[in-house]
Amino acid sequence: MTEFTIHHKTALVDEEWSEVISPKTALFDLRLGEVWRYRDLLVMFVKRDFVAAYKQTILGPIWHFVQPILTTIMFIVVFSRIANISTDGIKPMLFYMSGLAIWNYFSACLTGTSNTFVGNAAIFGKVYFPRLILPLSVVISNIIKFGIQFLLFFVVMTLFWIGRGDTFYFGWTWLLIPVLLVLMAGLGLGLGIIISSVTTKYRDFTVLIGFGIQLLMYATPVIYPLSFLLKKGTHLWVINLNPLSPVLEGFRYAVFNTHSFNFASLWYAFACMLVSLFIGLLMFNRIERTFMDTV
Repeated sequence: MTEFTIHHKTALVDEEWSEVISPKTALFDLRLGEVWRYRDLLVMFVKRDFVAAYKQTILGPIWHFVQPILTTIMFIVVFSRIANISTDGIKPMLFYMSGLAIWNYFSACLTGTSNTFVGNAAIFGKVYFPRLILPLSVVISNIIKFGIQFLLFFVVMTLFWIGRGDTFYFGWTWLLIPVLLVLMAGLGLGLGIIISSVTTKYRDFTVLIGFGIQLLMYATPVIYPLSFLLKKGTHLWVINLNPLSPVLEGFRYAVFNTHSFNFASLWYAFACMLVSLFIGLLMFNRIERTFMDTV
């Protein structure tokens, strides 16, 4: 019995492990290299998010066509016909559809990432992987949904061009679209993981997320152009403080090129994105070590 015990201890000393899981000790120990090593898992989660969204539904991805169409019709009736809000010389349907496409992407990223800890507590408690994989998968999977809605917008714009002879613009400004998507993705990811880190202790924030996103939409030029506020001369400073405003205006400039655009305003959005990502990653890293005790 004694001989077996000594031999067993020697085997443990000589054994070499291929993977060692240890707790994070430093606040800035983000381990971003692990995210790259687990990229196959990231792809799997992206597929899971996209498939799970349409499981046991009749229309499936068609819902991404139905939702913007119905919302656009409502905006046309309420804001264009009744409130008589200008659309800056752009057809109301195209104006609202373009704004909804980029806004829905940000909204989906923010909502999905804000539920990272609470919604995936069961997975986190059973198996180890870089927790940052999950919010990244939300941001990437929503690009597919944005592509579906942007395709719808492109088809409608083409129909206006063929059927009614309206101007169809396709130029170099379309190259701005990937840049604007990165800004929206970064803002949605940064703000989302900040909210996710807070909601592990304060569940009240989960109730306020939907309401807060709705209010934020009205503080962003989704249903009105900035030129409309310039004519009114009121509350323009509030809209300018919103880092999403230059992204929305830049997106419409990219696809329509019907109005001037201040490219310097994108630097403000870029700075806000970096700050939100930096704060979000630090909070995420800190909460990750202890969130199983509070969720």
